[in-house]
Amino acid sequence: MLQPEMSSTNLTAAARTRTSLQVLPSLISGGVERGAVDVAQALVQAGWRAIVASAGGPMVRELERAGAEHIVLPLATKNPFAIRKNAETLKDLIRAQAVDIVHARSRAPAWSARAAARATGAPFITTFHGLYGLGPFGIKKFYNRVMADGELIIAVSEFIRDHLIREYNVPSERIRVIHRGVDISLFDAARVSPTRLIQLTSKWRLQDSTQVVMLPGRLTSWKGHDLLIDAIAELKRRSGGQTDVRCIMVGQDHGRMSHRAHIMRYAAARGADVHIIDDCNDLPAAYKATDVVVSASTRPEAFGRVVAEAQAMGRPVVAPSHGGAQEIIVPGVTGWLFTPSDPISLADALDRALRLNQEERVRIAEAAIARARELFSKTEMCARTLAVYDEVLEKHMAGSGPAAT
Repeated sequence: MLQPEMSSTNLTAAARTRTSLQVLPSLISGGVERGAVDVAQALVQAGWRAIVASAGGPMVRELERAGAEHIVLPLATKNPFAIRKNAETLKDLIRAQAVDIVHARSRAPAWSARAAARATGAPFITTFHGLYGLGPFGIKKFYNRVMADGELIIAVSEFIRDHLIREYNVPSERIRVIHRGVDISLFDAARVSPTRLIQLTSKWRLQDSTQVVMLPGRLTSWKGHDLLIDAIAELKRRSGGQTDVRCIMVGQDHGRMSHRAHIMRYAAARGADVHIIDDCNDLPAAYKATDVVVSASTRPEAFGRVVAEAQAMGRPVVAPSHGGAQEIIVPGVTGWLFTPSDPISLADALDRALRLNQEERVRIAEAAIARARELFSKTEMCARTLAVYDEVLEKHMAGSGPAAT
């Protein structure tokens, strides 16, 4: 039986109130999950009834505190029979809960959600969160295609919009670019108290005399940990071994203990001072304690949450010149871009950032904060997402919103 059950009174209320259904694999952690929770909260504040279906996770509590509802379904599965069963369950859910719009945020749940939406006539939209691998000879393209089948498709960057047009032949008029949003009230340097900063720097044993470079990101090969180590080794070589830079890598290994061990061995072999922090419960303080924040991904990021968060905190940021980072950083104004996978280019960018004087750091901080607040805030992201919901519903009420084929 689906939860939550609805009484006749609640059904009457639902008939008067627009109801959304977001579907995603789970609510453990990550950008997809954060976007779903943020939008659900905004929907509730706007007078909607917000339902999220997933396999569950720690973020369910946050979702429910915001006044949204969660329904547990095994939507993370890629088993074709389970996907079909989930479609039937979602079809019943859409009808029972009078769902007005269905929003899919990941591929496996999207297959179930699209089938259910088509069966019930509910509008179906998607958010294209990342570059889904095409696989050998493009064999995964059919599986990925469901994320391009929304009546409207939200792309998290211009880079993703271009990818949709190029790889999936999606007409540009069906795409709405909405950058992922940063919680400006959380990532605000003025709100990080001296006590929080002291606690973090003491815990991490950071010295005032040492320059700190931080790379936030899970410990996986394509996040560029080796590349950053090579760049720091290059800086050390240029200075004749006198460079005093400490590199903090914040991220969990998610069971990849061998890769964590590789990073530490590689850092030792290259003479780089590297410290891995498994988890950080005060990322704003970590950003504030850092001289330069680095994104070193060797393949393009769909957006670049780290880059946007760091800029909101007023930190100089260095990132590769591919993917969404190019839309966030204004080179020489809010940070620097380097040639992807090139340690020398990364070292050059790091050198420029680490040599900033106080006046230059203040100027970059002011520009970065202003840009993040204007273009990449959670409030803006949610407002634009709700506008997409309204747009789709208005087309349906006017009888001009057929499902994508």
